[in-house]
Amino acid sequence: MAEILKHAVPKAEVAASLDQVRETVAGVIADVRERGDAAVREYSEKFDNWSPGSFRLSTEEVEKIVASVPQQVIDDITFVQEQVRNFARHQLDSMGEFEVETLPGVRLGQKHIPVQAAGAYIPGGRYPLTASAHMTIVTAKVAGVPRVVACTPPIHGEIPAATVAAMHLAGADEIWLLGGVQAVAAMAVGTATMEPVNLIAGPGNAYVAEAKRQLFGEIGIDLFAGPTEILVLADDQAAPFVCAVDLLSQAEHGPDSPAVLITTSREVAEQTIAEVERILPGMPTRDYAEPAWRHHGQVHVVGSVDELYELADAFAFEHVEVLTAEPRLALERMTQYGALFLGEGTCVSFGDKVIGTNHVLPTRGAARYTGGLWVGKYLKTVTYQEVTDTASQALLGRLCGRASRVELFEGHARSGDVRAARAAGDALPWHEA
Repeated sequence: MAEILKHAVPKAEVAASLDQVRETVAGVIADVRERGDAAVREYSEKFDNWSPGSFRLSTEEVEKIVASVPQQVIDDITFVQEQVRNFARHQLDSMGEFEVETLPGVRLGQKHIPVQAAGAYIPGGRYPLTASAHMTIVTAKVAGVPRVVACTPPIHGEIPAATVAAMHLAGADEIWLLGGVQAVAAMAVGTATMEPVNLIAGPGNAYVAEAKRQLFGEIGIDLFAGPTEILVLADDQAAPFVCAVDLLSQAEHGPDSPAVLITTSREVAEQTIAEVERILPGMPTRDYAEPAWRHHGQVHVVGSVDELYELADAFAFEHVEVLTAEPRLALERMTQYGALFLGEGTCVSFGDKVIGTNHVLPTRGAARYTGGLWVGKYLKTVTYQEVTDTASQALLGRLCGRASRVELFEGHARSGDVRAARAAGDALPWHEA
């Protein structure tokens, strides 16, 4: 049995908070549907204190903003985007198209078609998340999406130059300084100035995640990527200082970001808690990291490695960092996670910022049924069929007739009957010639 040294707030409190988020988001989406650009502008003024003449940046404005960014930042963005692009290309190469002849003259095929317009949401607010531009836009372009609309909010009324540079270098076709629910709604339903997209990708706060949830079906979404989660798995060989630093690295994302430690060592658990308490007061992002740890941090002590992985899978967390003597064992033992980070040399922050795998990952248990954003999310895997052999047409027509009548689908049956009649002269008792 696991022993819990630190509890999170009750789930009922989290659920109550989400109810308020749902209500607010529904109101904004309905308003944008009805009033379009006017509503978008009002919400941008209200939430971001931002109301320019045009939310979309012109080519000249983008070039001027990019030119203002230090060359080292540009070089770093370019390097990281190449890592993301390279990994996405390998993913694309792993996806095969094929055509196979299953019967004489019966050809079945599969191909991948990119969505024609994708929306990339790059969070802003407190942090200029340039890395989200790499993950959403670069990956879409590798998939072959012809139109990528990228939205990011201003930060304290200012243009986030590095983020704009990242969006531009990633290949965005349209760059909009617009954030929050109003940006997601505008991309989804369209306005007089923004054509709607087919799919929206990218992380965001609880409001952005809820907007994507409510609009799903009307448009596609990548996944439900809400507040960041980190799960650290440690044995008695793990360094409590490293555990603490890495837990807080994700807690600083926001006051609702869960940070959880599961360990086989009570000593590691206690020392990690002590290290967190020592580090927190001096963190520049303490105002986010501290409430995240206080309200959503957890520490569990388990009796064995088997229990460690069993409990880890039950969490189904976004990021799972494995600080054990045999970290690659997690590849065999775990099935429910967004991304694994194996060994002390591989921190979650590498995945967030620089290593090349995608950081848009499932949260709130969504790892039970989906992985993270990847090149395949921007592709529609479609099929096609062709029957050119008359004997096969007759065979399939007769079979279709019988199978359809078992299900009482007479119209379907007659379509099959007609193929058998035209290919082999079968009678059509239901048709008066």
